[in-house]
Amino acid sequence: MTANPTGQGVGLGMPQLPAPDFPADVRARLEADAKEVIARYPDSRSALLPLLHLTQAEEGFVSRTGVRFCAEVLGLTTAEVTAVATFYTMYRRKASGDYQVGVCTNTLCAVMGGDAIFDELKEHLGVGNNETTPDGKVTLEHIECNAACDYAPVVMVNWEFFDNQTPESAKAMVDDLIAGRPVAPTRGAPLCTYKETARILAGFPDEREGAVEASGGAGPASLIGLRIARGETPQLGKVVHPRGEASAATEEGE
Repeated sequence: MTANPTGQGVGLGMPQLPAPDFPADVRARLEADAKEVIARYPDSRSALLPLLHLTQAEEGFVSRTGVRFCAEVLGLTTAEVTAVATFYTMYRRKASGDYQVGVCTNTLCAVMGGDAIFDELKEHLGVGNNETTPDGKVTLEHIECNAACDYAPVVMVNWEFFDNQTPESAKAMVDDLIAGRPVAPTRGAPLCTYKETARILAGFPDEREGAVEASGGAGPASLIGLRIARGETPQLGKVVHPRGEASAATEEGE
């Protein structure tokens, strides 16, 4: 190997240091929020996960500036913060869209149509995995598991559930997101932007009227095993949320 004494043209894979700070007014506001978060924990470093969400609520992803902020307020090194931010997939590493559309392609969802949904959305939106539409509205990604196998195939938008999807319903949903039309999850709280979602995940209350009440609990498909164990007879025709039309079993039971 030939040595390069000047170091020119040699990429070490290291970020430029030091990272810039937030503007003074933003820094002051984030410090006040961070103080509230840190007070919830007996050890300040335990607040790292919500603080990473807090920085995402500001910038839409975990930037070098966000890493620096978390390190400074928690007394950690930027390496320690980066190790956590790059371990969890919920933390973005680059600027992305207002709506993160995650298609589950794990085994059950894939067999039920998740792969087809993902492929058709890529073609429909003209983007690949972890890419964002030119208007900055939608970032598409495949998810290993949305923890909703009983509603497969599942798509999540900013971590809200869209159950029992088809390629057609998923394409209609992203078209509505891009057009700014109202989009309602199958269950759970009303949809909000990725930055708004990140602030909620940081532990701050969802102040939208009716949002908390709409969150609800487990759906019928998730509770069917419990009901059978209790000796109850579940109404099978109503377990799976209909894809825009009543299921045959439901119609027969009416």
